[in-house]
Amino acid sequence: MDNLMVPWKEISDLSVLDTINKDSQNQPQLIFKHSTRCSISAMALERLNRNWKFTEAQITPYYLDLLQYRNISNQIAEKWQVHHQSPQILIIRNGECILNASHSDISVSEIESIL
Repeated sequence: MDNLMVPWKEISDLSVLDTINKDSQNQPQLIFKHSTRCSISAMALERLNRNWKFTEAQITPYYLDLLQYRNISNQIAEKWQVHHQSPQILIIRNGECILNASHSDISVSEIESIL
């Protein structure tokens, strides 16, 4: 089961945040906030893509392009009461942010510890 492709769902509209919140009642939702111009963010994304080991039945992964959708990033920070970072992952379960990690703390093992 190692090295599955991450089935990213893109966040390009604010309404997706309501979907994430609703779906988090049944299954954890992951949001990866990515700055496409940042080498640290690119490294974190590559690490997730390379080491992903979860099925879509375990967690739903969402991807946000921060540069294109900064307004959505601001809403994420407000909705789940987290300080904006880049790169950053959040895991939402039952409408609450149960994991908030950034930079080198972003890892598959960190996600696994929550699941």
